[in-house]
Amino acid sequence: MPPAGSRVRRDEIVRLATTTGLTSVDELSRGFGVSPSTIRRDLARLTAEGRMARTYGGAMALVAHPEASLRQRTGEAFEAKRAIARWAAARIATGETILLDGGTTVRALAHELRDATTLTVATTGLPALEELADAEGVRVECLGGTLRPVSQSFVGPFTEAALEHLTFDRLFLGTDGVAAGFGICEADLRQTRLKELMARRARRVYVLAHAAKVGRRPFHAWARLPGDWTLVTDDTADPAAVAALRDEGVEVVTVSAADGPPA
Repeated sequence: MPPAGSRVRRDEIVRLATTTGLTSVDELSRGFGVSPSTIRRDLARLTAEGRMARTYGGAMALVAHPEASLRQRTGEAFEAKRAIARWAAARIATGETILLDGGTTVRALAHELRDATTLTVATTGLPALEELADAEGVRVECLGGTLRPVSQSFVGPFTEAALEHLTFDRLFLGTDGVAAGFGICEADLRQTRLKELMARRARRVYVLAHAAKVGRRPFHAWARLPGDWTLVTDDTADPAAVAALRDEGVEVVTVSAADGPPA
């Protein structure tokens, strides 16, 4: 096997896991012509990206539902995300302090806020920071911590500690899935713990999720949001999944991808 660049090598490791199964670190090291420590770093990176998972005993395997990267998700349901973002932006009043999660729909909301005035935005997501970095009327607070490369958002004890010093008028969360009886779904327990903590610091909580995520349960880490919260989705969401959430007391707002008004 010829030497390969780091990204190509990691892609090939995933391919091997899919086809022939992974061998030992030493055998991968010899096959790729790199050191065992390099292979271990590759495996750690693949784990952080949600493409591999450690099993009992330290072995590696493909995750049942690989977590898509932020770049992969950017083009999904573009019009629906934009309509959801416009509805959410219309709820925000001048002078408020809001908290933005990570994710592509929340990024779309951050983009809508670029021309806001007298607004304070705290965020755990790099995409929102990028959108608002040069917004003159917006004061931006970054809740730093440990960066998850696959989601481009911060998690961990430093992020959680920063939350203890702030409260918010509104919180806007992203999610990988939302389902009645479970709450909101993520690939990592650090994410779900953080979302629960964020929800406790905000007066109003909104979950922004396009239709494909409603009723979806791709991972096994869940956040149960305290108190009342609002799901904002688009009008192609599964009616049965929407009805089940409403039966639990969740306010569900559906917008049209064409123009964004509430249904």
